[in-house]
Parts: sequence; C-alpha cells; structure tokens
Amino acid sequence: MAPTPWISFTTDYGLADGFVAACHGVLAQVAPTARVIDVTHLVPPGDVRRGAAVLAQTVPYLPAAVHLAVVDPGVGTARRAVALAAGDGLLVGPDNGLLLDAAVALGGVRTAVELTNRDWLGAQPSATFHGRDIFAPVTARLALGAPLADAGPAIDPSTLVRLPAPLVRPETDGFTAEILTVDHFGNVQLAASGNLLEPLPRSLRVEHQPAVRVRTFGDVGPGELLVHVDSAGQVAVAVNGGRAADLLGVVPGDQLRVTAG
Repeated sequence: MAPTPWISFTTDYGLADGFVAACHGVLAQVAPTARVIDVTHLVPPGDVRRGAAVLAQTVPYLPAAVHLAVVDPGVGTARRAVALAAGDGLLVGPDNGLLLDAAVALGGVRTAVELTNRDWLGAQPSATFHGRDIFAPVTARLALGAPLADAGPAIDPSTLVRLPAPLVRPETDGFTAEILTVDHFGNVQLAASGNLLEPLPRSLRVEHQPAVRVRTFGDVGPGELLVHVDSAGQVAVAVNGGRAADLLGVVPGDQLRVTAG
C-alpha cells in the first residue's frame, strides 16, 4: 500500500483533557510526516450513532486518508478492534457500528481485518484507552504505507457490527422519521432522505407545529420553523435564528412526524 499523507481523527474525547493530545503524540511519533485533520472531538460521550453520522457525512469531502474514529463505550470488552479498506481510504476504530456508514460513503467495505498484531500496538495497551494504545499506532503505520494485512487476520465484512436501522415510515400525508442527529445550531436532522419532501406542499406541520418547506433558512422570517433538505441530502427541521431541537423538545432517537399543513 502506498503511504498517505493524511489522517482524519474523530472522537468523543472532548477538549478538556489530554486524550486527544496523547493520540496526536502517538501519531506524530510513528508517522511524523502525516497531516492530521481533526473532524471533531465533541461527539456526545458514547453516542456511536452521532459519531457514525458525522464521520459518514464528512469523509466524502476529505482527501484519501486513514480515518481514525473512536467513540467506544465498549472499550476493553470483547468488542473487536478493526481496520477497513473502503474506496480510496482506510478506517480504523472499534467494531461497534461507528465505521460502517463512512465505509459505505467511500464505496463500501472491500477488506476488513481485526487488529491483533502486537508489534503494531503500544507496549502495554491500557484496557480503557485503545485510542492511544491500539487505534492511533495502527493508524500511523497504515499512513506510512504498511500493508493492511499485516495489522491482523482478515474477517468477513458481513460479521461487522451494524447499528440498528433508524425508523423511516412513509405515510399518506407525509412521513414519520427518527431523529438522526442534532447539530451545534440545534438543527434537527432526520433519517429521512430529502426525496420524501418532494410530494409535500410548502405548508407543513412538524408534529403539531406549523412549518414551511423551503430551500434555506433565510427563506422564512426570524423565529419561524422550517423544513428543508440539508447539505447531507437529509430532511432537516430548523428555526431561522433559533434552535429547532429546543422548540420541539426533542433529542436524537426521538421520532418526528412531518405532514402536509
């Protein structure tokens, strides 16, 4: 495998502790010429679905890279540590569903391995910090061009853990869909693809709240509720100048019904 100059890095580690810096340090020691793009380290703690969504919606816009992602509430348990080849990239992280949507966005999993090569890992891997002691050193070696097969034995991609499919239910006058994510601005992204909005009129209802189907936020007045197709091609509910999640009182995993007004 040819070396790649790029690594992307996504976690729920936050910015108040030294976790991110420790992983950067390992990457720099093993692959000092690699360049690291920090996608985010503010995924809500343990929120694998949010991490998966952020990663999948970001990787198509990144250069060919080794994508290191760690949202790992099962760290130290029997869950596998894996690396996947997908499209022109590699993904490294826990086998808990975090990586698969991103792999699909890159073209689908071509090869998967379990990370068992002790020579590639830290001297004494911690039971609770696999980001530093397993995933970062493996990512760095792969960025240097080491063969994926040397990281550990091949595994059947069909055995990789998948997140449960979010609810999307078309209905006669609209649809009901699970909330996939809530972003920094309080915009509510649904699991529904944008094409579900096509047959609906401009005047809508989101649960019992009147809303307007528009192209962008400024197409309604300040404080108005709107429904649009977001930059990831998903149906999203927003408030011009406000926070739709707060207005509707919802969190990821809740369901919203969008109907003709």
